Amino acid sequence: MKHTPGMLLRLFWTFFRIGAFTFGGGYAMLPLIESECVEKYGWITGEELLRVTVIAESTPGPVAINCATFVGNKKAGFAGALACTFGVVLPSFVIILALSFFLDSFLEIPLIAKAFRGIRIAVAILILRAGLRMLLRMEKKPLPLILFGAAFAAMLAISIFSLPVSTIALLGAAAAVSLSISLAKAWRERKGGAGQ
Repeated sequence: MKHTPGMLLRLFWTFFRIGAFTFGGGYAMLPLIESECVEKYGWITGEELLRVTVIAESTPGPVAINCATFVGNKKAGFAGALACTFGVVLPSFVIILALSFFLDSFLEIPLIAKAFRGIRIAVAILILRAGLRMLLRMEKKPLPLILFGAAFAAMLAISIFSLPVSTIALLGAAAAVSLSISLAKAWRERKGGAGQ
């Protein structure tokens, strides 16, 4: 795959800005990734972003880093994946490294404490926006809607009753149900085709 230094620099700079100006982690970054990579540059489609988000959530590592690696690899191969991944990680690394030297005294400054309270609200809104966009892009078929409803109810019950159930277990259960139904449908269709 051919790539130019200009493309690698653009990939790095785009994800550097996303990493530098988004608080709240991967899900808060998704709206910015969509704005830059889907709407502005057209590097990936909205459907691809939805798919890579699902894959990124079910594989090790933060969602934003996995998305960055996917976009970079698609646009410029291994070098692009490195540029995007390094770009999205570098701002957080530098900021946390700097803060680690005086974190306790930093958070005790009243102005900073108030700013972080506001940032928490903004982060919640960004995550909610990412979730709503994924929900709107979801297939409006019975199985995805049932899985969504069941997962939502399970997460609500887990939160309300403080149950010791990990999100990984919910992801695994949803994947197992969906896979089982898909395999059952394929088996039924094969059996029906064989009987004709």
